[in-house]
Amino acid sequence: MGILSRASYVIRSKVNAVLNRSEDPTETLDYSYEQLRDELQDVKQGIADLTTQKKRLEIQKRRLEENVEKHNDQARQAVKQDRDDLARQALEKKKQKMSQIEELEGQISQLQSQQDQLVEQKDELQRQIEQFRTKKETMKARHEAAKASVRVNEAMTGAGDEMEDVSRAIERAEERTEDMEARSQAMDELREDGALETQLDDRSQLDRELEAVQQDGQVDAELDTLKAEMGEERVDDAETSEDGDEEALGAELDDDAISEVDDSEVEAELDELKEEKK
Repeated sequence: MGILSRASYVIRSKVNAVLNRSEDPTETLDYSYEQLRDELQDVKQGIADLTTQKKRLEIQKRRLEENVEKHNDQARQAVKQDRDDLARQALEKKKQKMSQIEELEGQISQLQSQQDQLVEQKDELQRQIEQFRTKKETMKARHEAAKASVRVNEAMTGAGDEMEDVSRAIERAEERTEDMEARSQAMDELREDGALETQLDDRSQLDRELEAVQQDGQVDAELDTLKAEMGEERVDDAETSEDGDEEALGAELDDDAISEVDDSEVEAELDELKEEKK
């Protein structure tokens, strides 16, 4: 085998492999069924053509038979008129026509045999087509059932191309959603930091910073006012506390005086007891 022959063989093999993978059995069966129907139609057309040819020969035969009768009558009339020469000519034409009739009968018989054979072939082909149609429908039903089962199993297991496409679509949707969430968070962060200006805010960055400083100043002033108020309250509390301390101190001194008096009395009573003992 030469190089070109081997290359051609490899190419045909690959083409056949691709066709086998892409071939739909139901379409192949339908195509084969239509081919058989076309062949049956050709057989019927052949039978019709052959029958037409046979009918033409039969018509030609009837005309020759009529001529035979005519020449026979002519010969009889010529004999009655003692014209043997004319009778002989009529009989010779009669013989020629009869010879032609024999040839036509042979052709007609042959055409009839062919017609009978074609009719038998047509009937057999029609029976085969009916059987093939039944098998075809059965095979198509089995194929559709098997294909449906495969689709269901692929859908349940996720092994089909459609489920793979769905998985990819989900992955792409998740990626786009994550990107959108990250972008949203980034925009919120930039907006909070003041890095982005909103479309509805016609103030400049300088105006916003000055307003922020002004707000901070107002807050500081309010805080100072609050501290001042709290300081006055603390002074009043301190004065009140000092007055209370003085009163408490006086009370303590009085208590000390009372305690001193009581001690002298105790000493006096003790001395008296000592004298009585002596």
